Amino acid sequence: MKTNPLIPISRELARQVARLRFTAPVSHVYLPLDYAAGPHEAYLRRYGQPPRQVVLLGMNPGPFGMAQTGVPFGDVSMVRNWLGLEGRVGKPDPVHPKRPVLGFGCPRSEVSGTRLWGWARDWFGTPARFFATFFVANYCPLAFFEASGRNRTPDKLPADEQVPLFAACDEALRRLVEAMQPTHVVGVGNFAFKRARTALSGFDVAVGTILHPSPASPLANRGWAAAASRQLAALGIGLSP
Repeated sequence: MKTNPLIPISRELARQVARLRFTAPVSHVYLPLDYAAGPHEAYLRRYGQPPRQVVLLGMNPGPFGMAQTGVPFGDVSMVRNWLGLEGRVGKPDPVHPKRPVLGFGCPRSEVSGTRLWGWARDWFGTPARFFATFFVANYCPLAFFEASGRNRTPDKLPADEQVPLFAACDEALRRLVEAMQPTHVVGVGNFAFKRARTALSGFDVAVGTILHPSPASPLANRGWAAAASRQLAALGIGLSP
């Protein structure tokens, strides 16, 4: 089997961000690249061999997605049943009592993940057909929770905490793009788009965006798959299965 260039990138990013510290209202920080490294690196090995034409770039792990499975937008049922991945998942330290990590035993679904991977399944049929063109990654590998259990996204962190975090994430994204050689990097949502545009300034790659599949988005709730397909086509990305 070929050596996968994404694994050392992932491991170095994990080392970089594990050293960072965050203040209130953040009370707990999860790093699934560490405690869910098994399924995460299985995802990279199976589906992350370069080159890929399009990188779809999410924001950061969701509490019922990548935080449970180590896979971007990693809704348990989609990861297990469509991507065909499963594996041992440990636990972050400390664990937020309202945000347990149950790995592939998590009974809750992640809507964003069911929408994104469901679109890929319905349009392309098989993972092999989808990943012949696409790769899915997250910009930031950390999930942040407040004392109440509320999810806090990276764009809401104080500027002095964003600077070292974004520096590490920018560098990892640049290395990923150098390895994958895509023609397009597409931010899934505005945050990922803006970070990609900044990090990849000067790179010979087109940076665009599509609607985020979050249920918090009224537009996404009115038909995310169709909207995302139209937006990808407008970026010049063919969707032939």
